[in-house]
Amino acid sequence: MESLNYVTLDKDVRQLSPSDVDAFARQISGGTLAAADDGYDEARKVWNGTVDRRPALIARCLTDGDVQAAVRFAARHRMLLSIRGGGHHIAGNAVAEGGLTLDMSGMRAVSIDTAKRTARVGPGALLGDFDREAQAHGLATPLGINSTTGVAGLTLGAGFGWLTRSLGMTIDNLLSATVVTADGTVRTASALSEPDLFWALRGGGGNFGVVTSFEFQLHPVGPEVYSGLVVYPFAQARQVLRAWRDFNASAPDELSVWTVLRKAPPLPFLPESAHGTEVVVFPLVYSGDVEAGQRAAAPVLKFGDPIGTALGPTPYAGFQTAFDPLLTAGSRNYWKTNNFSTLSDAALDLLIASIGRLPGPECEIFMAQLGGAMGRVDPAATAFVGRDANYIMNVHGRWSDARDDERVRAWARQVFQDAAPHATGSGYVNFLTEDEGERVAASYGANYPRLQALKQRFDPGNLFRMNLNIAPAAAAKA
Repeated sequence: MESLNYVTLDKDVRQLSPSDVDAFARQISGGTLAAADDGYDEARKVWNGTVDRRPALIARCLTDGDVQAAVRFAARHRMLLSIRGGGHHIAGNAVAEGGLTLDMSGMRAVSIDTAKRTARVGPGALLGDFDREAQAHGLATPLGINSTTGVAGLTLGAGFGWLTRSLGMTIDNLLSATVVTADGTVRTASALSEPDLFWALRGGGGNFGVVTSFEFQLHPVGPEVYSGLVVYPFAQARQVLRAWRDFNASAPDELSVWTVLRKAPPLPFLPESAHGTEVVVFPLVYSGDVEAGQRAAAPVLKFGDPIGTALGPTPYAGFQTAFDPLLTAGSRNYWKTNNFSTLSDAALDLLIASIGRLPGPECEIFMAQLGGAMGRVDPAATAFVGRDANYIMNVHGRWSDARDDERVRAWARQVFQDAAPHATGSGYVNFLTEDEGERVAASYGANYPRLQALKQRFDPGNLFRMNLNIAPAAAAKA
């Protein structure tokens, strides 16, 4: 191995000696990769195609000891450090340009304790891995809606999905986590052990350490649920969106009805004449009894005159993959997000107007309906403060040609700016992009000072900064 240039936490360029590189590689069970090695280019890829970063080294961690060695190595050399779980975050923080990337994909195991209804999940596991293993026993915990998302990133950023209204957020079902902190110590964080760290991990992103294992509470779900899509023509958008909003006020917690505004993909249950036209889509899931779900969801069919429906009993694990074809890896993506406690007529109208300016056929605006169990948790109980968000909006710019970068981003930013006066001011950190550092403090609201104090306690040198970064308290005062 030759000498290796790397980028420091101070953005300087330094050099690792061949002996340092070789000694480090021998400490990592899965080995390390540098730019000249086979597999390097594949290992540095992430979901968002706009991210093309080249780490100096990739450490393929397989054990807690590997993670300890990597964290200590990065700290000793003040090496820019990133953690790759599923590699799905929009900002691409999983990969450190010129730094050290910890690749956790080899730590992908999911084990289910059916007696306790708990799951032990590795940091490299994807949502699909978790759902598959849990659903084999008719169990689940609230996760996101794209099966290729990493469990680690989703959880550390709070996590929501179809089960959130009935069972809370992902973090509300986290029982414990094994964490390697910046000093290389392995800690167990739970309500009884390291409770401050446990509080911070539940929504504080990757700011406080590298989680090497998650323990979750599971619940009986499915294996079949009443779910599917109801699609309306865009000409009815004002009518059906208002009907949806009004319906949500009294909907049971077991029912989640989201909305997606976009051009219709060529779905088999839609008339061919609708393909490529603007539509309003209502995807829905009822997490309880299938027959009760059919009754509860019936009003969604009466918001207007639908042009297509696909509703019925569906394997829960299958519906968790339903949106995967629209979210494949490698496309260029840019997001903007707002939280809303209510949706006024004016807010709905501006969303409708924004769809009239769609910059491409894969771009969309989706609005997740939340509330329910999520909103009954005290905002101070976890790091995630946005419990008043009954809706989370994601403006999703998605395209393939780099020449369209600024045009698509400008559209997303404009929708965000137009919607901001109607929003709460906080955001969902898993949807924040790399250019939104100023929104981090706002997204944590009243919880931010405590997070800064805990950052100072567990990571005073800000080793874990490739994230939506929380400044250590001392640095913030400087």
